Amino acid sequence: MPSSPRPNLLLILTDHWRGDCLGRLGNPAVETPHLDSLSAAGVTFTNAFSPCPSCIPARRSIMTGMTPDGHEMVGYQDHRPWNYTRPLAGELARAGYQTINVGKTHFHPKRLHLGFEELIIPVDYDEWIDRTTGVPRARMAHGVHANSWMARPNHLPEIQMEETWLTSQAIERLEKRDPTRPFFLCLSFNGPHPPWCPPQHYFDKFMRKTLPGPVAGEWAAHHANDTQYPMNINAWRGQLSDEENHVARAGFFAYLAYIDAQIGRFMEFLSRAGLLQDTYTLFTSDHGEMLGDHHLWRKTYPYDASARIPFIVNPPANHECLRNHQSNGLVGLEDIMPTLLEAAGVPIPETVNGLSLAGYLNEKPSNASRLYYHHEHSPCYDKECAYQCLVSQDWKYVWNPITGAEQLFDRTQDPYDCHDLASRDDHQDTLKTWREQMVAHLKNRPEGFSDGKTLFPQAYTAYRADAPS
Repeated sequence: MPSSPRPNLLLILTDHWRGDCLGRLGNPAVETPHLDSLSAAGVTFTNAFSPCPSCIPARRSIMTGMTPDGHEMVGYQDHRPWNYTRPLAGELARAGYQTINVGKTHFHPKRLHLGFEELIIPVDYDEWIDRTTGVPRARMAHGVHANSWMARPNHLPEIQMEETWLTSQAIERLEKRDPTRPFFLCLSFNGPHPPWCPPQHYFDKFMRKTLPGPVAGEWAAHHANDTQYPMNINAWRGQLSDEENHVARAGFFAYLAYIDAQIGRFMEFLSRAGLLQDTYTLFTSDHGEMLGDHHLWRKTYPYDASARIPFIVNPPANHECLRNHQSNGLVGLEDIMPTLLEAAGVPIPETVNGLSLAGYLNEKPSNASRLYYHHEHSPCYDKECAYQCLVSQDWKYVWNPITGAEQLFDRTQDPYDCHDLASRDDHQDTLKTWREQMVAHLKNRPEGFSDGKTLFPQAYTAYRADAPS
């Protein structure tokens, strides 16, 4: 348990931020000096995953500490109720924390507080920027769709962009906070969710850089071959030209650099205000972004570009813990709630499926170690996209619960999922071992995927309550 007084809690969320996109991890395309500084002061998890890599189910796991199987949203489905009685912010509020959300929630209904005493959401920014510019839907006046693979410089000055405004709002909320209570602040950026329209300065800089192109395994050729050309601007798969890929990637990586700068601005405020030394900070994303890898775009896939996320935990300076440390422990978004509750000395509800990561911060990972991590997604763009996945430090096994297709990847030799070993004669024993593990893992699922002996492919819904009775 932490020493008294209780620490402030800061959760910084992003959207579509890939797990390989931190400068300290060696990606030559990435410039994240502020997050690298945060990482150097704490623990960075290199095997962190989204339990269901799209916005709504991932955020349900963050706010409830539940896996998709627990919170019953196993894919993407909007406009469904968030009927949870023990959410993260609610538990902290009951324990005396001042709870504040600034930024994206994706709750339903839109103004649902879910335990947050103060709630600022992107709609508030939309109203502000429309008034400021006098242009309806001013944020999207650049003409790039919110799920497009296209990119361009932003039409707004940097000081009027959403991430800048949200950072300013977060600073203002803390300046006006109740100083007699510890705070829990969730600062939730919509970026780097498309459209990839960063400020001109960042876009120009990354357009001039030599950027690595997308990777593609032989198993993924049909994602390019089966696509109608010219590609729809919102296509979930297809092969772009080298020039189009460079523009898309420049926009994406430039967006990361811009958000990193805003995070640095906020951390500098905490330092000047004397709050940083008493604040427990966790940075992550709801999921990643394929960015053209394997001719795929967006999320909802089992591959690391989609499902693996950045995950940095930085306890206050007066806490004894590892610093400048990288952990390969298997962790996920459902672990955020129990980790923050334990840091605050607040009991963890029985509804929580996740594990506190406190042990990993003190070289005692047995408290939270897993032999494998399970993540999943129901069909979204196509039935081919549905999957159940088991990932260990060495292997990744993927089963499609609609088509029955299988994939097997050696993570030690193939970190970008390029070589599918499922059909290789010399890997049939490994495939069988992981298939049996999936059978056991899914045995009690209400969809009927497994009877404990065999896997049964079948159609199913993203939200359990929508399933026919």
